[in-house]
Amino acid sequence: MAKDSDRDLSLSHLNETGQANMVDVSEKPSTVREATAQGKVRMSLATFHAIERGNAPKGDVLGTARLAGIMAAKQTSSLIPLCHPLPLTGVKVSIASEPTLPGYAIQATVRTKAETGVEMEALTAVSVAALTLYDMAKALDKAITIESIGLMSKSGGKSGKWQAES
Repeated sequence: MAKDSDRDLSLSHLNETGQANMVDVSEKPSTVREATAQGKVRMSLATFHAIERGNAPKGDVLGTARLAGIMAAKQTSSLIPLCHPLPLTGVKVSIASEPTLPGYAIQATVRTKAETGVEMEALTAVSVAALTLYDMAKALDKAITIESIGLMSKSGGKSGKWQAES
């Protein structure tokens, strides 16, 4: 597994004059690519218990957040400048209870067969799921925080497999 320090870290989205441009990936081969991202949503214990009991004022907090994450992954190229629109072949968003936080761990895994990776789609899915969870529960707790969103792993393409250090 290569480290960032072992790679050419030049910015591929900048042209020779420093202007931002979308990278041309038309010559790259289509390969199966996958990325997994995760994040956490921390809240008061009372808010956590209300969500767990299904007593949030706006309804199904976790189901709505999960669906929002899936939908967001599909819209990434509309939200993030210079991202390529990709034919996603799979998006899985899971939200796990973490009573000791208290709160939830959100994880998204996105797959495609394309010329470029799906890291941004996985990160967008986690981010929007977390924002939706906040929105669905903010009537109970304005101090909810979204934390530690990051890429956990990716595979496919020229750079191959990568996994975050624990």
